[in-house]
Amino acid sequence: MAAAHQPDLRDFRFFLATRFLGTVAIQMQVVGVGWQVYGITNDPVSLGIVALIEFVPMLILALPAGDLADRVDRRLVIFITRLVEASGSVALFSLTLMGSQEVWHFYLVVLLFGLTRGVSTPTLQSSLPFLVTRKKLPSAIALSSSVGTIGNVSGPAIGGFLFAAGPALTYVTCFVLFLLAAATALQMHMRRPEQMPASGRAYQRIADGIKFMWNRQIIFGAITLDLFAVLVGGAVALLPVYARDILEVGPSGLGLLRSAPAFGAAIIGLFLARWPLDRYAGNCMFGFVAIFGVATIAFGLSSNFYLSMAALAVVGCADMFSIYIRHSLIQLATPDHMRGRVGSVNSLFISASNELGQFRAGLMAGWIGTVPAVIFGGVGALVIVGAFMFLFPALRKIDRFSDVAPNEP
Repeated sequence: MAAAHQPDLRDFRFFLATRFLGTVAIQMQVVGVGWQVYGITNDPVSLGIVALIEFVPMLILALPAGDLADRVDRRLVIFITRLVEASGSVALFSLTLMGSQEVWHFYLVVLLFGLTRGVSTPTLQSSLPFLVTRKKLPSAIALSSSVGTIGNVSGPAIGGFLFAAGPALTYVTCFVLFLLAAATALQMHMRRPEQMPASGRAYQRIADGIKFMWNRQIIFGAITLDLFAVLVGGAVALLPVYARDILEVGPSGLGLLRSAPAFGAAIIGLFLARWPLDRYAGNCMFGFVAIFGVATIAFGLSSNFYLSMAALAVVGCADMFSIYIRHSLIQLATPDHMRGRVGSVNSLFISASNELGQFRAGLMAGWIGTVPAVIFGGVGALVIVGAFMFLFPALRKIDRFSDVAPNEP
């Protein structure tokens, strides 16, 4: 029976497969859409607008989606959202064949993907504890993050080369990958939570999740550190500008630039899956966010393609360490019946940092120039680290993951 199902590696593998396939498809499309939008407008602000359009529906849906994930079969949520994403690939394929030069057509498709991510991201983020045992959770988080980042490596690289060969081919491939991801999601079996969310109005359940997180300095500090560091330090939205105008490497070079952070992250993720972090978790988190800021400054100053690739790879390495620590703390400190709602707040903050950070980068590039905008972001990330070390001493003092429990006061 489903209620008696125990986590096993089979289900975890299917989870990794659906995450990997979906990530590859999404990243392939990001390369294509970014290149086409910038080609139509020749304005870096339009790249920031793409990020903003994707974020708005996630802002609206993330919290209700987290409540939904706590109450329904997560597999079906993942399955349906993957099918909707496949329909988005069909739309991009059609726009490409028609030779559309109306940027708002692409904005509409980006909006669709924002809607699906608003629902799917909290569900995916809260699924792991129902697929593996608590003892294996940190290693599973590292391996899952590694698989996601391998998708982030391969997706842009494949997308860039396919786009150079023919844009329509990129979107056909994405369509197939989304269908495979949907089919794989249905093969999983998840453990049911021992305690279900309290009945009552949805807004009250959502408020309970926010209150739970707010009252735990470790969870709130870990989430908001990432939010503000990436919000001010993110430079991904400007990679099409670097690829075309600064480094002059074309769409295939853009794909490689987008892959570089994920390549660095994948290496660290595989390392952590084999040798999990054992000590000084809090200080390590702050230290690696600082490295993220320094590497961002180095990328902003670089006019050499290979040096830029190296700087972005270091950005990815530092980011993966931070992600691993943050996700481990959140999962270990959250009880089963609250995982969806806490995960939804986490995904909302991640989306805010990523998409609004890209919007910030695009606007600043339009105002003060691309290179100054990136350097400003790296310096800002360093300032955030210094401030948060004083604002959240409990987070800084965490040593071992085993010291963190769901009933933490």
